[in-house]
Amino acid sequence: MRTATLGPAERAEALAGMAERELDVLVVGAGVVGAGTALDAVTRGLSTGLVEARDWASGTSSRSSKLIHGGLRYLEMLDFALVREALKERGLLLERIAPHLVKPVPFLYPLQHKGWERLYAGSGVALYDAMSMSRGHGRGLPMHRHLSRRHALRVAPCLQRDALIGAMQYYDAQMDDARYVAMMVRTAAAYGAKVANRARVTGFLREGERVVGARVEDAESGGEYEVRARQIVNATGVWTDDTQAMVGERGQFHVRASKGIHLVVPKDRINSTTGLILRTEKSVLFVIPWGRHWIIGTTDTDWDLDKAHPAASSADIDYLLEHVNSVLAVPLTRDDVQGVYAGLRPLLAGESDATSKLSREHTVAHPVPGLVVVAGGKYTTYRVMAKDAVDEAVHALDQRVADCVTEDIPLIGAEGYKALWNARARIAARTGLHVVRVEHLLNRYGSLTEELLDLIADDPSLGEPLQYADDYLRAEIVYAASHEGARHLDDVLTRRTRISIETFDRGTRSARECAELMAKVLGWGADHVDREVEHYEKRVEAERESQRQPDDLTADAARLGAPDIVPL
Repeated sequence: MRTATLGPAERAEALAGMAERELDVLVVGAGVVGAGTALDAVTRGLSTGLVEARDWASGTSSRSSKLIHGGLRYLEMLDFALVREALKERGLLLERIAPHLVKPVPFLYPLQHKGWERLYAGSGVALYDAMSMSRGHGRGLPMHRHLSRRHALRVAPCLQRDALIGAMQYYDAQMDDARYVAMMVRTAAAYGAKVANRARVTGFLREGERVVGARVEDAESGGEYEVRARQIVNATGVWTDDTQAMVGERGQFHVRASKGIHLVVPKDRINSTTGLILRTEKSVLFVIPWGRHWIIGTTDTDWDLDKAHPAASSADIDYLLEHVNSVLAVPLTRDDVQGVYAGLRPLLAGESDATSKLSREHTVAHPVPGLVVVAGGKYTTYRVMAKDAVDEAVHALDQRVADCVTEDIPLIGAEGYKALWNARARIAARTGLHVVRVEHLLNRYGSLTEELLDLIADDPSLGEPLQYADDYLRAEIVYAASHEGARHLDDVLTRRTRISIETFDRGTRSARECAELMAKVLGWGADHVDREVEHYEKRVEAERESQRQPDDLTADAARLGAPDIVPL
């Protein structure tokens, strides 16, 4: 397997190649499910294309809670099958598929009632651990443990003493969701898939009732391509209904968008060595360790406004602060919030009793010949969704196709990661980087770290941190544009890195430095750099303004005040 480089030349080549000859499978949408579907299809030996209207993971798949988990709360709903499936996937991702990207994370669950609650919650967590072990992929995580109040307060001094009578601690896993998708897209490309972002499907090609391809517009140059494929998979998440409408057929199910928002606060604002999981009147609230930060989320409210830029309102932010402050000894204020982001969950809403109960489960349909639709589900089980979508597509191919093999396919960067991790001190000595910098790179790129070190060897200035976002090296910005398909400043500050939510200025002070680094790769002139920076600053101001608004309608109107850099 070659290491795929997704620079401007490779993107142009992929678009031309897709139009050149008929594909077996064309996947529309490069969120986690679409990227997973492309990887599944190409590793079965099918000629595969993947197109995305915006950027990899630019929708829901970059705005999640960033957890890989079995869904402890689904046990309470007695949805054992979903939990069992998700726990198996969690184990595969941790141990085999992406050990460089997916990491264990501890959570403390405070107990507030004597006697029955410890027995009730403890039984659930014990079953959670047992189900994980029974799948043969749970041995990489510690088992849960019961804590007294005194012990819990040593682990999490941030908690009010009267907010708990004891606690339990258990483990799940987390990842950078957008980085995971980008690495999966590159893995699919490395196996031969043709992939292109900023490539929008404007309509489907028909022969009679059959869908035989798609019209794809290059949003960067304005060119249009006819891409023919024997099967098309619609994996567009909350845009499923919009994409489905292009074929003029009534769907077998609909996708409803549910908004979830998250706050990012500095690590020193919450004194704890563990994440927290808290019960609310509607769901659960997570406080998740995130490098030098905490992520607090999430909400769950209907959203029927702009899908590309769901907006967090002042009411959303107050809701999260109120609930997390109910247990914190030192409450958080608005001034503590570094970043805010909002995402939309694609929930299934059917027209019959059977489909209306699907909730967080996924479904696959073949509404017209040549077109498969996959929707619903959760991030952790993306691989199962992808497998089911490709299984459905190959039923209509008049050839024998191999079974799914993605259970045994590591993402690029996984191979050799553990050996490099063990050698991180030697790498630091060889390169002159601090060992903490080497660890940072290894946990973001795995064995591909060597490619970034080569950039630094050629230009030592790239080994310096960004001036106003010193968690990241200058090399990472160049690499995002040269190897990871970043086409715009927004792609880098929001998804290839997390500067947009990890700094109080939301990335505005880093914007020009990053744009100038990208310019050398993408061939931008000074005017183009100015335009990218101006766009990003307007985007940040629109988001800040939306977060001052009292409700969804006014927040949405404020957010739409900043247009996309590439209008769709």
